[in-house]
Amino acid sequence: MVGDHPTPGPGLREHFAEFPFHRYLGLTIDEARPGFARICLQTSERTLGGIGNSVHGGVLAALVDIAMLQALFPLFGPGDEASGTADLNITYMRPAMGERIYAEATVLKKGRQQAVTEVSIIDEQGRLCAKGRTIYAIRQRT
Repeated sequence: MVGDHPTPGPGLREHFAEFPFHRYLGLTIDEARPGFARICLQTSERTLGGIGNSVHGGVLAALVDIAMLQALFPLFGPGDEASGTADLNITYMRPAMGERIYAEATVLKKGRQQAVTEVSIIDEQGRLCAKGRTIYAIRQRT
């Protein structure tokens, strides 16, 4: 880890809980392997604020970004350098309610300059609450 930013590579999962924002939200990693990650949000009063006391939409968007990184970074090779999220969109389908909300990220394609991921936000009953898609920018070390 460099400063407050994740460093791509195999040690990323071990450092997940060191990030203050992850702790603040109450996030844990349920599963992570190259190209896929499932993170869990333990809901609390700080994550609520949506319709009907559901999880706030901004928190769900943050879950999309965080889950994407957990799926993508293990795929980085020696010449790849993290450049940042270039695009993130989210479609909300139903209020995310319950004690736990899950974000499942799948890398659809990783190239030399960008990666595309898809993230499903799912409630405890397995219902799809939101769908996110990201483009992550990658630089090549010279």
